[in-house]
Amino acid sequence: MLSDRRLLGAKVAGCWILLSLLYINFPAGNSGESTQSRNDVHAIHHNELDLREIVFVLQSQSNSHHAKQAERKRADLLAQARAVTENPPLVLFLHTLSDNEGDWSILPLLPYLSHSFGKNSSWIVFLEEQTNVRVKKLVQVLAKYDKNEWFLGKPLHDEESTIIHHYAFAENPSTFKYPDFSAAWALSVPLVARLASKVRDEPLKSDFTIDLKHEVRRALSLRSILCESDDARTSGDPVKKEDLFVAVKTCKKFHSERVPVIKKTWEKDALFLEYYSDHADPSIPTTDIGVPNTERGHCGKTFAILQRFLSGSAPKTRWLVVVDDDTLISLPRLRALLSCYDPSEPVCLGERYGYGLSQGGYSYITGGGGMVFSREAVARLLDSGCRCYSNDAPDDMVLGMCLNALGLPVTHSPLFHQARPEDYARDFLAHQVPISFHKHWNIDPVAVFNKWLKDDLVTRRSEREDKTEL
Repeated sequence: MLSDRRLLGAKVAGCWILLSLLYINFPAGNSGESTQSRNDVHAIHHNELDLREIVFVLQSQSNSHHAKQAERKRADLLAQARAVTENPPLVLFLHTLSDNEGDWSILPLLPYLSHSFGKNSSWIVFLEEQTNVRVKKLVQVLAKYDKNEWFLGKPLHDEESTIIHHYAFAENPSTFKYPDFSAAWALSVPLVARLASKVRDEPLKSDFTIDLKHEVRRALSLRSILCESDDARTSGDPVKKEDLFVAVKTCKKFHSERVPVIKKTWEKDALFLEYYSDHADPSIPTTDIGVPNTERGHCGKTFAILQRFLSGSAPKTRWLVVVDDDTLISLPRLRALLSCYDPSEPVCLGERYGYGLSQGGYSYITGGGGMVFSREAVARLLDSGCRCYSNDAPDDMVLGMCLNALGLPVTHSPLFHQARPEDYARDFLAHQVPISFHKHWNIDPVAVFNKWLKDDLVTRRSEREDKTEL
């Protein structure tokens, strides 16, 4: 429980308070009634914060696996709440609140939240499917704050300016702190109301949504810490190696520079892998995909890969993974993650970005971290007739437009990364078992792979399972 002594801070900009950056661990689950439980209940009533004043918003996704995860999390929250009161709080699923595909970016949803819950609620608490929350402790913390403008969350900061944040605060990036969404974050209703007005009256300065937690922070402010999350967990056996086909996009000028890195690191973990290039090199080998190399975009090359995947020229697998030649990826970890998903569904998985979300835009999987498609998703994409408007169009964004037109959701995983490890806050990566990173710029990519993505135990266990199954 948070002690008054630890609530150190100074008032800035009216009612915005910068609290000390302390850490509170709220493990999941309900430990049952005890003397401590009765004290918790007394503390809640004493501070006059009713659980019905809290609205939980699960940052859920429509994919069937994630919808089930959200249902389990809601059941856990409600079970904990009923141990305290007969009147449980609202627990909402983000992906069901409206038909606006861009609501995952939170800011466009604020006017709705303010209008719908502003009169009878005090707090909106956002959490991810894997976030563990101890409800009674959470209420104790929230009860300490007056009914003013508050933003509570676990602070992250950049140690150096990074491209994923557009090199913001380059002179001293550590001065700008932003929330770790996996640890949950809370907005007081008065703050939601003011921000809702701001969203309605002021258009967003950027059309792109790249790192949501950083961009939300640019619109808000930062306070303390609520809870922490577990790593993403998988419940089934890893998908088999023969169910995964990996397509690497490369070109002649990078055959000698980037392909050797793949061969030294993660190529051995792929049963089916092909290098697609503008030049056939039998020493690698590469396949000339019939599309001239472009300096940017690569849409023509990616759509040629999708067509080849369905044509019978590539092994008939359940999953297609498309990566750049400077992508570092752990295939054993990816195979474990894919055990959560049903390949008979149109699954499109990776790190989600957004374009023009506040003006009815679309989501897309950013290509550098790796794009994963079920065979059903590829079939629907190509059957739709969606095509590149030019070979050098941005492939990931064109795919995003196609998926949006088809009504197929992009499924986000924070374990895929468009940039290098040093481009992310250390605490953000600390609770992850990452699947991919991207770019070789200013790093030793083999060393980065060995530090962040190599898992000999997982690899050996997966290989033993494959041999047993075969």
